[in-house]
Amino acid sequence: MKESRLRSFLKGLSWRIIATLTIIAIAYFKTGDVTLALEIGAIEFFIKFMLYYFHERAWQAIPRGTIRNVFNSKS
Repeated sequence: MKESRLRSFLKGLSWRIIATLTIIAIAYFKTGDVTLALEIGAIEFFIKFMLYYFHERAWQAIPRGTIRNVFNSKS
């Protein structure tokens, strides 16, 4: 069963929110500057969201069991 584009999008969005809040907290802790921490978080959010979405879609393009079959056939 393949995952829909919407589900991949929503999974990416929810994970990016969690991860971005983490990076904002780390950036604030290291710099003490709220504005800089938010800027870092915003850049990180968009870049990593797009990377995650395309990574998920690439994996959806590979039929389930293909990877297992490749490794099992080499045994």
